Amino acid sequence: MKVAAIIPAAGIGTRMGPAAAVSAGASRKQFMLLDGVPVIVHTLRKFAATPLVWRMFVAVRPVDHGSFLPYLQQEPFADRVEIVSGGDYRQESVENCLLMVPPDTDLVAVHDAVRPFVEVSAIERAIREAEKSGAAILGIPSVDTVKQVEMHLIRGTIPRERIVLAQTPQVFRYQLLKQAFERAAEDGFQATDEASLVEHFGADIVVVLGSDRNLKITKPSDLELAKFFLQLEREGKGEELRVKS
Repeated sequence: MKVAAIIPAAGIGTRMGPAAAVSAGASRKQFMLLDGVPVIVHTLRKFAATPLVWRMFVAVRPVDHGSFLPYLQQEPFADRVEIVSGGDYRQESVENCLLMVPPDTDLVAVHDAVRPFVEVSAIERAIREAEKSGAAILGIPSVDTVKQVEMHLIRGTIPRERIVLAQTPQVFRYQLLKQAFERAAEDGFQATDEASLVEHFGADIVVVLGSDRNLKITKPSDLELAKFFLQLEREGKGEELRVKS
């Protein structure tokens, strides 16, 4: 089984704000330094640690190549990573990567560049489920009451048992994801994640239980939590990381 990972890393990350970017020593959240290494490199290490993933495709803006490549080249798995030009939107970046994935690939796992604490075992669970069912994503149940609103007014309450907070990786059979992107282009359909594209195509998707630790770094306060999670990993309280070169 050949599994390719796609990591879109061309986002601007406006929720971080310019002050956070300057203080972190990088222009955008995926390139902010965490323990002296860009967040995206921590993310790539997780996918490099599973033998199920044979190649990684990273969508990066050309302006970021010069700052990203020196860090990547220090990693033992650098030759398994292909850099692809990113687009203005996530959907564009992922599609650019998908065009570079060899057609004999069985599964494609798409993962947020700013989720560096996904557990290797969770990646593998999502891959194994997608191998069986064709499409699987990580997700966690909502612990909050969810309100449907319109113009700041509550219009209804959505039962929590019907709500899942979507995470990544989101894993699909290569042909299914390719067809979902083609259908979206035909229909002019835009989505914020790949599962939405596959839903639009009409395919079923299985949810695999994720983890609260699979943090998506999107705002300045997340950086402190990220440092805490990194410390837990160092102390052996996180999952052991075995990077395959």
